[in-house]
Amino acid sequence: MPSLHDATRGRILFGGDYNPEQWPEEVWADDIRLMKEAGVNSVTVGVFSWAMIEPRPGAREFGWLDRLLDLLHAGGVGVVLATPTSSPPPWMGALHPETLPRSEDGALVNYGSRQHFCPSSPVYRRYAASLTEDLAARYADHPALTVWHINNEYCTHCWCDGTAAHFRRWLASRYSTLEALNDAWGTAFWSQRYDSWAEILPPRRAQYMRNPAQELDFKRFTSDALMECYVAERDIVVRHTPHVPVTTNFMPLWSGQDAWAWAEQEDIVSVDVYPDPTDPRGGQYNAMLADMTRSQARGPWMLMEQAAGAVNWRGVNHPKPAGLNRLWSLQAVARGADALCYFQWRQSRQGAEKFHSGMLSHAGEHGRTFREVKRIGAELALLGPEVSGTSVAADVAVLHDWDAWWSSTQEGRPSSLVSYTELVRAWHRGLWDSGIGTEFARPDADLSAYRMVLVPQLQLLGDAAVDNLVAYARGGGTLVCGFFTGVADVDDRIRPGGMDSRLRELFGIRTVHEWWPLDADAAVECDGFRGTLWSEELEPDGSAETVAAYREGELDGLPAVLRKGSAWYVSTLPEPEALRGLLGRAAAEAGVRPVLEGLPAGVEAVRRGELLFLLNHGRSPAGVKLPDRHLDLLTGTESDGVVELGRYGVAVLRGVRA
Repeated sequence: MPSLHDATRGRILFGGDYNPEQWPEEVWADDIRLMKEAGVNSVTVGVFSWAMIEPRPGAREFGWLDRLLDLLHAGGVGVVLATPTSSPPPWMGALHPETLPRSEDGALVNYGSRQHFCPSSPVYRRYAASLTEDLAARYADHPALTVWHINNEYCTHCWCDGTAAHFRRWLASRYSTLEALNDAWGTAFWSQRYDSWAEILPPRRAQYMRNPAQELDFKRFTSDALMECYVAERDIVVRHTPHVPVTTNFMPLWSGQDAWAWAEQEDIVSVDVYPDPTDPRGGQYNAMLADMTRSQARGPWMLMEQAAGAVNWRGVNHPKPAGLNRLWSLQAVARGADALCYFQWRQSRQGAEKFHSGMLSHAGEHGRTFREVKRIGAELALLGPEVSGTSVAADVAVLHDWDAWWSSTQEGRPSSLVSYTELVRAWHRGLWDSGIGTEFARPDADLSAYRMVLVPQLQLLGDAAVDNLVAYARGGGTLVCGFFTGVADVDDRIRPGGMDSRLRELFGIRTVHEWWPLDADAAVECDGFRGTLWSEELEPDGSAETVAAYREGELDGLPAVLRKGSAWYVSTLPEPEALRGLLGRAAAEAGVRPVLEGLPAGVEAVRRGELLFLLNHGRSPAGVKLPDRHLDLLTGTESDGVVELGRYGVAVLRGVRA
């Protein structure tokens, strides 16, 4: 199978989405000139070009794309060629309204934006396959082609009648019989029993709360239905170009795609990442998404989209201060990215994203944004031969699972304040603040390579996953588990006792008497820290150590943190510094050490291959003490003892023998 390495060839790919159809052709030559100046070696073309290629049903107008690809190749710029199927032309919705999605209340979602297609529509799929077939046949041998990019940000949902029929087929394949479905969905509740497959609908707008198991299956189905669209197009381009790697870009921490399952269908795992430049923890968010994507890719990955400046979809869209784009870009490289791209190359003059930044902003080639882009391009050219294809080691895994996430969002849950994604971020932050390298893993994955495994929260856990966690801890691995984990099975059925019995035995819990969620402004005092968001009334079985107890209210004296051997259970969310200390203690006992000891606040250290990346996320300079001499690849200078990092400064160091 081809891989990202087949496209990079010892380089770091650098560039972005290129939408030249928005501009007169006379601008294209100037684009190539500026791309060369910026060190751009790869652009993504055709993402939103369906109407340009097929202006009316069955027509094909490839001439402009022929000229563009020839021009890019002559300029030394490779092409990530997209199938433009994420945004059908208006004629499709006008002629075939059945291709348009419908909302939960049955309202038609019209064309005039993007992603306006029903993934279950046979008509949409037929047109998409036909266009992909012709695109692949025409450009299979073009020398500019380096990667196929299928569709873009698969994120549409649909509740139409066509989707309902597709959903029923999916359910019949999953359950085989109505009896099995009724059992899995618990339809004895509220007289919801189904007597015919034809009675089953997607979870549309209802009078009151909907069946949570039905909603869980619909989320699973939607991810699979979108994947069917991806696989159909992928198989077409692979048939024409088996040597060219294929990708589609994920949106980070988006619930609509089970990215673990999708990653198995890709040659290159790619993601779009847009941290908020005003978020003081934006660097940690960027690091978490890099760790997650690298784990899905099992190695180097592609940053398909980021912003060179401001985006246009927040309430207030702040630009990136000078140096922050460079910092976050090199941080992605440090954490395994072998391709660093933007949306988009040239900032649009018209349309819904004309205020979304580009590598070449409205300020033009003399603007600050483009100057910084040129610096990044030059530095990536230096780093590419040193880092491309190398790995990032980690001794700790954070477990993350879409079924558990989907289960946690149901109506009627104990607390709507509990956010699965915010818990994942909080636990990853505890490691990031401690300078500990991290990966992500599925709960049923082989965990034997990790010294420590963290479970921020997995409300839903199947039997195989539970057995996996128990075997890991009993085999000597350090397992630290957050609250409300192992509550339900794969059908979202509550486990007897409110937590799987195997986990209760593992953690030394006799009984989970009650869950005690906390109000937004509430906290509970514990030994040495304050707990937030959640607490639990636990009765230990006498085999576990109470690491910290609650010290007020109804739970006074009961365990907040339990430990039995190498298995820890944390029944609240400690405040950030306390969580950092708790995870740091567990890590130290597991033999996990920071990448570099004694770092100043705000400085991150990452080892990739034989290189040490130092990244200063602060606005003030910082000095980092080193145990030996290093050569900074970005400046060519040797350091002995201390490396000085300016505001948002970066050093990429290789050891120097004395």
